[in-house]
Amino acid sequence: MSGAPGGMPVIAPMPAARPTRIPNQREGADETAAGTTVDHLTETYRAHYRSLLGLAALLLDDTASCEDVVQEAFIRVHSARKRVRDPEKTLAYLRQTVVNLSRSALRRRILGLKLLSKPMPDMASAEEGAYDQLERDSLIKAMKGLQRRQREVLVLRYFADMTEAQVAQTLGISLGSVKAYGSRGIAALRTAMGAPA
Repeated sequence: MSGAPGGMPVIAPMPAARPTRIPNQREGADETAAGTTVDHLTETYRAHYRSLLGLAALLLDDTASCEDVVQEAFIRVHSARKRVRDPEKTLAYLRQTVVNLSRSALRRRILGLKLLSKPMPDMASAEEGAYDQLERDSLIKAMKGLQRRQREVLVLRYFADMTEAQVAQTLGISLGSVKAYGSRGIAALRTAMGAPA
C-alpha cells in the first residue's frame, strides 16, 4: 500500500457492488434497478406515517418511542431497499419493521424493569452509621486503656476469631491465663464504656 504525502495510506474507493443498467433508447426509459426507489419509499412513508405511528402506538405506550420506532423503520427499510423487489410491498416492509422494532423496544423495557425490580440491599441510615462510628471510637479508646495482655487476648479472641486454645498458643500463656485476662478485660471494657455488668 503506497502512502500519500504526510504519511497517510491511500485507500482506493470500493467498486460498485452491481452496476445499474442504463436503459438504451430502444428499450424504453422506465426500467430501473432492482428494488424500490428512494422516491417511492419516501412517498410511501409520508403517505402512511400516521398509520405506522398508530401501529406503533398499539404496541408501545408513549408517543416519543412510537415516533422513534417509525423513524428507525424508515431508516432500516431505506438502507435495505434493494431487497424490496416489488415496490408495492414497500408498505408491508415498513409495517413489519415497525412491529419488529416495537417488540425489541418492549423486550428492552421488560429487561430493564426486571433489573430494576431487584431490591436494594439494606443500608444503615446516616444516623445509624454515625452511632456505629461513635461506638467504634469509644470501643477503640476503651481498648487502648486496657492492660497490654488483656487487650491482646480480647483482640485475638473476638476480632481474630481465635479459640481460647489458639490464643494461649499464640501468646505463649496458659489456657487459664487466657480466660482470666479475657474476663478481666471484658469487665474493664464494660466499666470504661458505661455498660451494665
